[in-house]
Amino acid sequence: MTAERQVPPFAVIPGAQVQRALDGNEKHIVSLVEEAYRLHGAGRCVIPPSLFLRFPDRPSSRMIALPASLGGANRVDGLKWISSFPENTEAGLPRASAVLILNDPVTGYPFACLESSIISATRTAASAVLAADWLSRGRGSRPTRIGFFGAGLIARYIHGFLTATGWNFEAIGVHDLSPRNAASFRTYLEQSGSTGLIAVHDSPQELIRVSDLVVFATIAGEPHVEDPAWFDHCPLVLHISLRDLAPEVLLSATNIVDDVDHSLRAGTSANLTEQLTGNHRFLHGTLDDVMSGRVQVPPDRPVVFSPFGLGILDLAVGKYVYDGVAAAGELQTVDGFYHEVTRYG
Repeated sequence: MTAERQVPPFAVIPGAQVQRALDGNEKHIVSLVEEAYRLHGAGRCVIPPSLFLRFPDRPSSRMIALPASLGGANRVDGLKWISSFPENTEAGLPRASAVLILNDPVTGYPFACLESSIISATRTAASAVLAADWLSRGRGSRPTRIGFFGAGLIARYIHGFLTATGWNFEAIGVHDLSPRNAASFRTYLEQSGSTGLIAVHDSPQELIRVSDLVVFATIAGEPHVEDPAWFDHCPLVLHISLRDLAPEVLLSATNIVDDVDHSLRAGTSANLTEQLTGNHRFLHGTLDDVMSGRVQVPPDRPVVFSPFGLGILDLAVGKYVYDGVAAAGELQTVDGFYHEVTRYG
């Protein structure tokens, strides 16, 4: 028998509610991201190509639509709509802003709109921490010297998630093209209670060579790190910003992605490497392949994780936020948002 279909109420969840729902729940959020990756690996998700809106008069800016459908126990469909305007940072504003729309998988009706820059940063950090955990297994021990290449909001979220999930570092390095950003990030690290030695590096090469875990979190539009020799000590590299590494660096490394097809689009380093070589054999597998034991990560090569960023992660975290706010009785619904709710009036 077909279940009764009803138009759901439409809720708006602002950033303050999103933040409250997520604070202190880092370990659980990492587990949500892991489950989403496993569902995707099992073919229980739908992730169409992302759509990029670019502007001839504003070439550094873009907006991206990420539609997705997440299967499993918390099934939900939806869309993240995120903008990236790098010049915002000059005015002291965050570079990115976003909303997330959650759709009812039975009726298709949108039932919530959430402020999503926090959700996006959270799922990015959770994905990075999950990858750092799984990709460091079998390589002797966890990294103890971390280097942040790019000192913005994403770097802060990744550091926060690493700390909250039990990582400790004897040394933390920072490099940013902006000395002000690097100094601000150092202040954040000191105020966060980091016990490791904190150093700001003027040289990208120095930062990479002294780090066994390197986090790229920049706004680079094309590769700017070209020498594979900088990675001769075989670090684990979280290539979050996707476009920092030249093909020569990827070709010298073990490359893990979140989704092969997605990673080979939109001018990413992997996309450029495929264009150079004519194939994608340099990609060794996905993070789900590693978690499921289908791919082994060797200890004697650099390992690069390049996550394109899958919309299912936003849905997983967004649905968790929605459920938490609803359970607390704090949903702010818009009465009468849907006016025509019967087919024939």
